[in-house]
Parts: sequence; C-alpha cells; structure tokens
Amino acid sequence: MPVAPAGLTDRARRFVEVDGVRVSRQGLGQHRERWIEHGVPAVEFDRAAAFQDRWGGFALSPAPFYEDGPRILGTDCPGGSAAEGWFFPAGSCRVSMAHGFMIGSDGAFGIDAYRWTPLHASTDGWVESLALAAHAGRWARTGTRIKGKTVASLDLVGFEPVPEVQGVTVTWWRGKDSLIALYRGEAVSMDTPRCLQAHVYGGLDAWGLHGG
Repeated sequence: MPVAPAGLTDRARRFVEVDGVRVSRQGLGQHRERWIEHGVPAVEFDRAAAFQDRWGGFALSPAPFYEDGPRILGTDCPGGSAAEGWFFPAGSCRVSMAHGFMIGSDGAFGIDAYRWTPLHASTDGWVESLALAAHAGRWARTGTRIKGKTVASLDLVGFEPVPEVQGVTVTWWRGKDSLIALYRGEAVSMDTPRCLQAHVYGGLDAWGLHGG
C-alpha cells in the first residue's frame, strides 16, 4: 500500500493510499551534474528532484476531465529559460492529447497546450481535486455535467470555494447540499469556450460535502 505524502487532507490521504499505487521510480540524483552542464539551473534541478521524491511513481485513479490526467506522476529534465520561466513534466499522458501536464516555475500544476495554463497552485491541489471528485461521485445522489457557454450561467450564490484544491483554472465550490467543480483549463489554454465544463454533485449530506 502506498504511503501518502504529508500535508494532505484525510480525504486525499485515503484516496492516495486506497485507490492509488506507487510503482518503482528512479531518483534524479545521478542526472544532476549532466543537466546542470546542459544549462539547467541548480535550483530548477532541485525543484524537479523534490517533486520526484514526493510524487514520482504514484499512479492514481483517472481524473474526471483532462483525458483522465497523467498515467503515472513523474518528471524528467526541466526546460525553459530565465526569461520565460522553467517547467518540468508532471507525468506521461494516458492517451494522445493536444497538451501535456507540467509543473510551472511557481510550482503550479497545469497543462501546456497553445500556452501554459495552471490548473492548481500545486500538485497537492491536483490530488486533492481528484480525491474530492472520487468522494463526491461516490456519495452524491445526483450528478450533472454542464458544457460550453452554459457553464457561465451557473449560480454560485451561497457557495464557498474549497481551499484545499488550490484552484486556479480548476475550482471547487461547496454549497449546503452540493459540490460544483469548474474545469476551465482547456478553455483558457486553447481559447475555446466550448471546452468549459462543470460537474454538479447534488444531494450530499455533511459527510458527502466534506469527507475529512
């Protein structure tokens, strides 16, 4: 059974340890000198190595959007520049896609298509979002998907943001008996409003709304 990294909510910890597996992964230490010789700043190598130590090798349940998310979390050589910022891969895609999953210069977890677009402020936020989606899908009495420009008509009055998902273009909202996930990353990255999507989970009790 995999051991979840420290700092997650109880809900996300259960998700990682019960629904996920951790396969063997390679540390990055042996690449340090070679990557630095090829222009990767030491601080960027250290960021990638820290990501690999914390999340490398985790295979988690599929995401409800973004073509299910990375198959296995893990990274490779960072790329970029001081002017544009440095990025490194977050894991290989499950299917052929128009974008890849990357970690930005500020640690954000996002997609790189026509332009870099952060989804969550950190990889922890991505995992928290996966855990919440799995939990809400398990406990909701009703589930609705809304697509395209109709998403803008959702009434979020009385809802509060769910902070642990660290949402940027993926946000979660908690109401008195429902949860709403807004997925705007692809629409922003590719400037395509038809890619907007919202998932509404209704009929939730107190446990369903929080779950740890």
